[in-house]
Order: sequence, then structure tokens, then C-alpha cells
Amino acid sequence: MSIALVWFRQDLRCHDNPAFATACNQHQFVIPLYIYDEQTLPLTGAQKWWAHHSLSALDKKLQEYGLRLILRRGNACELLAQLVNEVDIDAVYWNRCYEPAAIARDKSIKEMLQVQGVNVTSSNGSLLNEPWEIKNKSGDYFKVFTPFWKHCLQKNSFSQPIDHHGNPQPFNVPGDRITDWKLLPEKINWAAEFGQYWQPGEEGAQQKLDAFIRHHLPGYKETRDFPAKDATSKLSPHLHFGEISPWQIRRAIDFATLNKNVDLRSAEYFLSELGWREFSYHLLYHFPALPESNFKTQFDGFAWNNDADLLTRWQRGLTGFPIVDAGMRELWRTGYMHNRVRMITASFLIKDCLIDWRLGAAWFLTTLVDADLANNSASWQWVAGSGADAAPYFRIFNPVRQSEKFDPDGEYIRRWVAELAGVSDKWIHQPWCAPAGELGLTLGEDYPAPVIDHEKARSLALMNYQKLKKCG
Repeated sequence: MSIALVWFRQDLRCHDNPAFATACNQHQFVIPLYIYDEQTLPLTGAQKWWAHHSLSALDKKLQEYGLRLILRRGNACELLAQLVNEVDIDAVYWNRCYEPAAIARDKSIKEMLQVQGVNVTSSNGSLLNEPWEIKNKSGDYFKVFTPFWKHCLQKNSFSQPIDHHGNPQPFNVPGDRITDWKLLPEKINWAAEFGQYWQPGEEGAQQKLDAFIRHHLPGYKETRDFPAKDATSKLSPHLHFGEISPWQIRRAIDFATLNKNVDLRSAEYFLSELGWREFSYHLLYHFPALPESNFKTQFDGFAWNNDADLLTRWQRGLTGFPIVDAGMRELWRTGYMHNRVRMITASFLIKDCLIDWRLGAAWFLTTLVDADLANNSASWQWVAGSGADAAPYFRIFNPVRQSEKFDPDGEYIRRWVAELAGVSDKWIHQPWCAPAGELGLTLGEDYPAPVIDHEKARSLALMNYQKLKKCG
């Protein structure tokens, strides 16, 4: 009798899952396991909601193969050691995680299991390429995206679908119920609207991908920056939880390009978004301090303001800048924010309010259903100018100009900022400029007056950045 344990982590799917497929193909009995390890990779606020539904969906999918997902909560090393003692497990399989804490944990667990005579096999189920496989001509890691992605695209390796053909039997092991973990909000249901926008799980991910290719891939390059349009894939949370693999997306896009009428420029641009995800993990692997330390050390001396009231107003969508407030409210109500608006809101916090990028990154980690530690950290450092291949320090988004360019009719603003629903197109982007009586509301009462003067804030930010440049 051969028993394998498959440790699900950030790979909550059955198809194209190397760890699950190998275990099913090589062993008579398979124990699918998920550990809620709060010490290593705790689930943040919005992601608890997603995890509850995603794990339920995975369990349902496993039942189609006659298996059940075993849930346990606690220290992963201790729980795995306990399971090995309870059951005569021959092998443990998992797909690799790349967060620094997870790497250290997995190394320790692998050594512990091998000492006990258990075979351990880890696979790549999350990235197109392993971070250590991509090197520049000097043998070092890439710090600029464009040559990194060109190098990735030039690699000849292409991953074929990995699915199991075995018929393993379940092995009865006790576990928790998903409701025992109380992942869903109780007193205040901040996730009340999430179900309108998301279907967590492998099936939901595949539906999102199919719909994107059919309806939104054509013209993606031109429409992706307009938040009022339903023009993006919204696959990011499914990727974060591993309900779909990047290779599944890559293959689907490559297959779509076989159509002679396909928009090749949009297909290439969309694949480059996968490339940015890869680049973020590449950076995190080689610079593990990315979530808390400036990649460019000259930013260590930056004089942050860190005004607690400004931070709270930004978090609540009460800054008085409509495009910023719309983005922050979309985030709170849906667990998501359009990518263009993420850049606008991040730039506003960092460069208008002079608040440390780490505080903004922490809020996004709490409220986003798709917040990868790698993507989130790299993106915030990119906006701040402190990261690898970052936006230059002097690139400061004007929230009004950004709003006028990418939400010209104010459709996105009106969708999320109800107070401004009746404001005319002329004043929707900067209501504080409207003559008395033209808004149909009172600034400072019905909707906030601007918390800062953008032009003055811009000058101050540039002055501070110039000081850094001289010191650097």
C-alpha cells in the first residue's frame, strides 16, 4: 500500500497541478491536505473570504475524483510531523511558494520529513520560470523588466499540460470543517458585495479566462487603462490562489493567436502582464527584503510625513479627489481595484500625502483579494521610485488629469462615489472648482473638500526627491 500526501498551498486547483498529478499517478492512496498556517503566510482580511470559498470549491472538485480535502489549522511543520506519525505516509508533494518565510519553512519541513524516511517532491506550479533560472549575461538576476521579459520569451522550454491519469483511493484522516475557521466576516459584513463580482475556485477562473479571450482580448491594449470599461481579465485573484496556472493562461493566449484575425498586439501586451508578475517574484526571490526595505537604498533617508488622518481619509475614500476616492471605495466594496487606479491612488498617497509606501502596501495586502506579497511590494516600490526599474522619482500623477484622461465621462467615479452621481461632466473631476450652486451639494458636508493642494504637494515632493538625488 502506497500513501501520498498532497499539501495544497497557493495552488487550489486539480488541473495542471504538478504536485497533485504526480501523487495521483504514482500512489494507490492520496491525502489532499490544506493547512491554515497563520505563522508563515497569514490570510489577510479580504483573502479570508476568498479562501473560504476557494477551499470549498477545491473540496467539491476533489470529490469528483473520490477524494476529500483535509483541513487542519496550526504550525505546518508540527502538523505534518503529526500526520506522518499517524499515517504510514510514503511521500509528500507540494508546489513551491516563493515568499521568504515560506521558503525557510519549506526547507525546514523537507529536512524533517526526509529524516523520517519520507520522500519529498516539490514542483513549480505557480510561475512560468523558476526565479533562479533567469539570469542576465553577467550571471546575475535582472533588475530591469524589458530585458528580463525578452529573456523569458526567448527560452525554448514550453510547459505541456500536467494532469493525472491515475485513480487513487481516499485515505480516511480527520480534519476541520471550513466553517470552524470563521474566515467569513461576522459582525460587519464588509464582503457583502464580493459575491456579485467573484466566483472563487477553478471553475470560476476558467470562466474568467474564456470570457476575457472571447470578449476583451481584442483591443485590450487600448482599453485596459479605462476603469469604467470591463476590459481586463480580472484573473489576478485566481492566479494568487493558484486556481489557474500561468501556463494555462499562456497556452490559451497562444492558441487564440492562431486565429488569423486575432489582435496580436493586445495578446502580446496581455502576456507582458504575466511577465510583470514573473518579474515581481524574480525580485522577491533575489531581494527577500522587498516588502519592507527600499530596493534603492538612497530612499532610506526620505522624509515621510505619515499623517495618520491623511492615511485614514485615503483608506476610506474621503480625500476630496474623486478618482482617488472612487478607487478606494471600489477596493473596499469589491476587494479589487482597477490597475490604472491603483497607480493613481498609490501615487497620491506617496507623493501628494508624503506617506510611506509601506503603509499603503499594508492596506492593499489587507483589502485586496489578489494581493501577492511579490506583486504588491514591487508595485508600490515602482510607484515610489524606490524599486527596481521603477517610475522616475519626478513622475507624479496629477489625479485630475488622470481622471480626465481615463474616465472622461466620470462613469467610474459616479459608479463608486454616490455623492457625485448628479455632478456634471464639467466638474466631476475637480468639484472644488465649480462656482457656488452648480454642484448640487455642499463640499465639506456632502462630499469632502480636497485634503491637500496637489500643486503645492507636488512641489514639496519634488523638493524632497531632489534632496535624495543629491545625497545619492
